[in-house]
Amino acid sequence: MTAKERFFALMNDEPVDRPVVINPVSVATAESASALGLDFSKVHLDAEKTAALACYAHEVLGFDSIMPYFSVVLEAAALGAEVNWGDNQNMPTIRSRVFSEPDQVKVPEDYLDRPAIRSLADAIKIISSKHGRDALIIGKVIGPWTLCLNLYGVENTLISTIEDPKKLADMLKALKEFTRVLIEAELEAGAHMVTIADHTTRNLVSPKVYDEFVKPLHRELNAEFPGKLILHCCGFTEDRVMYFAEAGFPLYHFESANDIDTMIRLAGGMKLTGNINNPGILLGGSREDVTSAVRNILMHGINMVSPECAVPLLTPDANLRAIVDCVKTCKICEKS
Repeated sequence: MTAKERFFALMNDEPVDRPVVINPVSVATAESASALGLDFSKVHLDAEKTAALACYAHEVLGFDSIMPYFSVVLEAAALGAEVNWGDNQNMPTIRSRVFSEPDQVKVPEDYLDRPAIRSLADAIKIISSKHGRDALIIGKVIGPWTLCLNLYGVENTLISTIEDPKKLADMLKALKEFTRVLIEAELEAGAHMVTIADHTTRNLVSPKVYDEFVKPLHRELNAEFPGKLILHCCGFTEDRVMYFAEAGFPLYHFESANDIDTMIRLAGGMKLTGNINNPGILLGGSREDVTSAVRNILMHGINMVSPECAVPLLTPDANLRAIVDCVKTCKICEKS
């Protein structure tokens, strides 16, 4: 089976030859960039470099998927926010805000042609022309809640949940259009699935905030792109994973802060991936630690294996290869 066939068979509960190893978010590392002769801070606005670094995970490390968005700043950069593009140890960060009122939030006519967005779409086209038949190509966009945090500000967003919920609702509704437009562009460019990164975790907001403000927008996106979206949300989410399922996501990418049995029970029919700890296992652990973590996930019946979040840039590539090696020698497991 090809990697793409294997993934969609698992999504449809059909027989496969083995589990899959995917990366709904970034597995770019300083070691991978160095092996390609790339400066990590320079890859984000260059489609060829973006594609090369993304493909490395599939071609060299053995992942079944390819995902070419290595940060959370491209939309903000395209809208004029000040961005620090990081280095081989640090991810890019956003240094300024863009919007203060909902009526400012409109998708520019040239949005898809702005360098930060165009380079991502073009990278997906390059990847698709090279690996569209064999690998699972995953695009990524920032969801309306995280766009609000990034473009309106964390403090402004959280205060508005209490002091001005109408303004927040209007802001989120307008921001959803940025998410929708980019999902459509990435699917047209050749992505098979698209991850929505939307960080509505317990350390920020209550489940009620997600249910009231964000779930309706996620439900609309899933209705427009049925079966195509993966939700990524870091942190503890056992108290809201059922809402993610109600929003219609076919697959949720979750963190190791959550109990696997609890997540499986509460997710219902929504598939799960993730849970391999980044700092303790992938960054600081041994190959044996990685293998043990992967086997634990498989024994719980999760047959789509991935790191819990974007891996730290200093993660050893050997630990990423260890995920693949373990999965390739394991059989499909079913939760007993």
